[in-house]
Amino acid sequence: MARLCNCIAMMDEGIERMLDAIPHLPVEQARLCRLMLMVGARMDEALDEKLKSQQLIDSEFLTLLILYSSPDGSSTPGELCEFTSQGSTNMTRIGNALVKRGLISRGSSTEDRRRVLIRITAAGRRFVQKMLPPMFPRVEAMFAGFSAAERNQLSRLLRKLAKNLDQLDAEDAS
Repeated sequence: MARLCNCIAMMDEGIERMLDAIPHLPVEQARLCRLMLMVGARMDEALDEKLKSQQLIDSEFLTLLILYSSPDGSSTPGELCEFTSQGSTNMTRIGNALVKRGLISRGSSTEDRRRVLIRITAAGRRFVQKMLPPMFPRVEAMFAGFSAAERNQLSRLLRKLAKNLDQLDAEDAS
């Protein structure tokens, strides 16, 4: 695997070469977009190593985390699709895999039998409680050298970017 800092240096050089051909290129924004994608992908890779040992992929674990953190441990397939950024076909596959392992269950809502509810099982809760703590040192190491103020600023800036992306989506939909 290539070192991320080397990839970033190559990206910087490439953006500078692109600027020669495309003079109005928004360099800072292009660089920030690419940096976030590269760093995000590497963060995923770093955490995926812990999941692979359990024959689990990130979308399955994210689904478990969403159910674990919900007030009653349940959600609908549509909500899970939205929160995990997965399509309905992939969410069905994720659900099937987690049901097969006994980590979630599917059933009808007590209020509306036509509505499917996906619920984390006791085994699913234990699994999340077992999987998360070994990930903590890796996550903490990713932010080594960041002060609390810098972490708060990064969080604030990413939320601001998320708001802009939501606004763009709303404009595209209208």
